[in-house]
Amino acid sequence: MAKLVSKVYGDALFEEAMEKNALSAWYEEVQALKQVFMEQSDLVQFLNHPQITKEEKVKVIESIFTGRISEGLLGFLVIVIEKGRQNDLIAICDYFLSRVKEYNKIGVVKVTSAVELSAGQKESVEKKLLETTPYLSLETEYTVDAGLLGGMVIRIGDRVVDSSIRTRLEELKRELMKLQLA
Repeated sequence: MAKLVSKVYGDALFEEAMEKNALSAWYEEVQALKQVFMEQSDLVQFLNHPQITKEEKVKVIESIFTGRISEGLLGFLVIVIEKGRQNDLIAICDYFLSRVKEYNKIGVVKVTSAVELSAGQKESVEKKLLETTPYLSLETEYTVDAGLLGGMVIRIGDRVVDSSIRTRLEELKRELMKLQLA
């Protein structure tokens, strides 16, 4: 349900930013806004407190953010609170940010390898990904998992390319198990 809420509100925010020709400005503001909500647990607790009225929550949000973020984004925050969806604010921000990256053809990639990759290897991976995907640039996060034994796992959105030795060994094991049963 939370994913549906973040999609509906994130799409609405994206469309509003497009209409106002403010996509890049709102992208920066939403990044900062997300950071505020992640760091200010007291504010989040206040917004999620069931005994505080929506009107009081709106007044506080307006007093904090008026003049610090655009009026359109502030209006959006007010709507989210009036609809009682303030608990989904971080997920809404995440969805909006990912939608803007997708629109700008920026791929978010997670590469997990068995050993630390050298700068040349990282450059090679990124070059290959840019050649084989529709993205113009990449935001790449590299991690090491010695349990892979060798190779790497690349995640771009909901797509996964797994060329790890661990996975190949598991596939080989399954194939051998089928042979023994036959």
